[in-house]
Amino acid sequence: MKIDLSAKTAIVTGSTAGIGLAIAQGLAEAGATVVVNGRTDARVEAAIATIQKAVPGAEVKGFTGDLGNAEGCAELTRQVPTCDILVNNLGIYGPQDFFEVEDARWTELFEVNVMSGVRLSRAYAPAMVDRGWGRIVFISSESSINIPKDMIHYGFSKTAQLSIARGLAKRLAGTGVTVNSVLPGPTFSEGLEEMLREEAEAKGVSLQEAGEQFVMSNRPSSIIQRPATVEEVANMVVYTCSTQASATSGAALRVDGGVVDSI
Repeated sequence: MKIDLSAKTAIVTGSTAGIGLAIAQGLAEAGATVVVNGRTDARVEAAIATIQKAVPGAEVKGFTGDLGNAEGCAELTRQVPTCDILVNNLGIYGPQDFFEVEDARWTELFEVNVMSGVRLSRAYAPAMVDRGWGRIVFISSESSINIPKDMIHYGFSKTAQLSIARGLAKRLAGTGVTVNSVLPGPTFSEGLEEMLREEAEAKGVSLQEAGEQFVMSNRPSSIIQRPATVEEVANMVVYTCSTQASATSGAALRVDGGVVDSI
């Protein structure tokens, strides 16, 4: 299967590292013009350089801004008024006991993880409908189904994404615009590596071994028994954004390594 996204413009929010960067690179490899996003010029420029080094000739643009608020989303749509592919990847997380999570933190996760995707989908979908083609993808998590007891606030925000994606897919039925969610499980992203590095050094094991131990300790239902790579997650997203995925809409596509124990 050859995925060709040439002549398509893709926006990937929160794409200067980790899964977002891998998605942006994967879309660039498929020929799309890609807009990467981060909150500092330095990180955006570094992401652009990384993609262009990996994909010579790739057309990559940058938008520096905080999409976790209405003003940032409005500025993005002003600078980039239209796109064919929107990947709502921006997200924040962090373990914290339910009884210690203040109102402000709940609001922050809702604004960043949920409302960024709502605002941008609302802004970009109408033109996709007019053209008769478009792809909107929400990067959710297996935590949307398998709510972690130490990150209830995060799980809530990821479940909300599933509801929005499913409902929006139904709202756009028959238009040629698909809307889906992709649900990664434990993934070797920048954040996980940083979290595991100290533990790996203390135990005298590699990061890979520490990752496997982490998964089996915290997600023992994992079938692959290791964290996924960011590229493995990106592969699913790139396919979901392709012309070949035209019959997939309203779906919650899991790249969780089998963590969620369901048939």
